[in-house]
Amino acid sequence: MRADLTERVLRGLYSATLYLLVPITLYHLIWRGFRQRAYFQRWDERYAAYFSAGGPAPLWLHAVSVGEVNAAAPLVDALRRLRPDLRLVVTTITPTGSDRVLALWGDAVTHVYLPYDLPGAVARFLDQFRPALALIVETELWPNLLFGCRDRQIPSFILNARLSARSLRGYRVLAPLIRRALASVHLVAAQSKEDARRFEKLGARADCVQVTGNLKFDMAPVVSAGFVHDFHAALGVSRPIWIAASTHEDEEAGVLEAHRVLRDSHPQALLLWAPRHPERFRAVAERAREAGFAVATRSEQVWPQRDTGVFVIDTLGELLRFYACAQVAFVGGSWQPVGGHNLLEPAATGTAILSGPQLHNFADIARRLREANAMQVVVDASTLAAALRGLFDDPAGRHAMTANAARLLEEGRGALARTLDLVAPLLPAAPPFR
Repeated sequence: MRADLTERVLRGLYSATLYLLVPITLYHLIWRGFRQRAYFQRWDERYAAYFSAGGPAPLWLHAVSVGEVNAAAPLVDALRRLRPDLRLVVTTITPTGSDRVLALWGDAVTHVYLPYDLPGAVARFLDQFRPALALIVETELWPNLLFGCRDRQIPSFILNARLSARSLRGYRVLAPLIRRALASVHLVAAQSKEDARRFEKLGARADCVQVTGNLKFDMAPVVSAGFVHDFHAALGVSRPIWIAASTHEDEEAGVLEAHRVLRDSHPQALLLWAPRHPERFRAVAERAREAGFAVATRSEQVWPQRDTGVFVIDTLGELLRFYACAQVAFVGGSWQPVGGHNLLEPAATGTAILSGPQLHNFADIARRLREANAMQVVVDASTLAAALRGLFDDPAGRHAMTANAARLLEEGRGALARTLDLVAPLLPAAPPFR
């Protein structure tokens, strides 16, 4: 009785705070909309006011943004093969995640944005789709959503679960509420033993936490031979090529400086540049022009030309194939406290990996890559330029790095099969044969 009362009080205070912050959510959507127009659209879904979202979907999978959608893609594909009779709804939070869902599956799945964690919005979402199973990829912990699943007897899984020491500290303010919410989760499938221990410390029951590995290791093979051929045919000449991928605004000056220094020793060097956020596409192209580089973009020139110094990839969904066009990749989000981005994508394309040191979101993967001599850490523009120069001047060493990364990627596979083994027994029964 006392535990129930405590939960009601905690949920009431949390929900009241969220309702008071509703004007802030509107401001946030407007502010983001000026930077990325897609944020001005589909506000009804943000508050679960549905008009044409469709009926029940027995399977629901939530993947926050592009990285989580890519990680979940092998699982979604496997579930669709295993149970093609089950309707699947996939939710994201960001427009880029939405675009990725539509690019991968089109109308084969239902897609809406996950609503804010307001009790009424959560109730409308769950009542709209009435999922029999909730699959939440990685570490989005929304208490009202988890309680809503529990109250409707919907088993919830946190899959590919990752929880850094920094995130664990960040949940401290909500710890009593998060502890009760996690206690309602059917299973936490953690990426590593360290992640599992942190989830238990946060409140997950020890008997409901298993280490299954990282789904990112089970990414589908990258088919890019035709794309790479067209790229080099358009380029017309062999050149040193590197890619700066998923960079953030504060990293842009360093990327340009590293490219400028590199071209002192390798004047034909070409930079492929894929900013993390679409609102930076035009800005990085302009910055590169102001720095004196000949600039081309994917949306306008399609391919880089002989005289292109910087080629901006201002489209979505093509990063993996452009990784395959480069000999070396710098993966952004790692020179500032973002925590890094997916290091396994360049590994899957045979591209040597460079990264900054701030990798708390990928600590386990980064550690394993470093121990396997499959990546190098660069702390600033000068060390990035030096690493690029060294790798271009030492093809044998570069190929050894990529071979080590490919071997590590292959050895890490298996999380998909382990995850399916946990999820499959709770799938709704198949309809009787007629």
